[in-house]
Amino acid sequence: MFTGIITGVGRIVAVHALGSSSTHGKRLTIEAPLGYLDDVAAGDSIALNGACMTVTTLTPAQSRFTVDISAESLARTAALAQTGRINLEKALRANDRLGGHLVSGHVDGIGRVTHFEQVGESWALRLLAPAALARYLAYKGSITVNGVSLTVNRIEDLAAGCEVSINLIPHTVHNTALNTLGVGTEVNLEIDLIARYVERMLNADLPAPSVPLA
Repeated sequence: MFTGIITGVGRIVAVHALGSSSTHGKRLTIEAPLGYLDDVAAGDSIALNGACMTVTTLTPAQSRFTVDISAESLARTAALAQTGRINLEKALRANDRLGGHLVSGHVDGIGRVTHFEQVGESWALRLLAPAALARYLAYKGSITVNGVSLTVNRIEDLAAGCEVSINLIPHTVHNTALNTLGVGTEVNLEIDLIARYVERMLNADLPAPSVPLA
């Protein structure tokens, strides 16, 4: 479980194929900020641009770690098979502050940036989300973009999908990899976790429990 509050900006420095066909995944080598891995062990979870991955090896002296990502995960995420800057978040501890919102680290869809420019001291970001995610997006609701917990300022349902408008404050732009975005960039999206359960309760034709819930 995560919160969407980025704890470090790293870089994918190497991508190695785990096999010779498209059914094989990749091994990523990630360079983290100095000291970032001091409390990390093999087997721990770290979200890479919002996608939860398992640390397979560590070389703390070089501030590097590796993850193995399956072909299925690569097909359902953006920009994890190429070198470049990425957002990092360590898994939430039970006593940590929930600074963003509840984030599972499971990417629900890939969006595309349609607009990104500075307006005053902030940045206006618009992205096109898949139509299938439109029902989960609401004004002042939460969305995770490349692992960053953000607030939706406006939504517009279009034939091609749902356009989401977001305001980025300078702190977010300067302390995440969102400053590398440009028009046409693909991003990982995760909808609000609570919205999944609300839809299930409203639309599922399920029998009521035989024993009242306490």
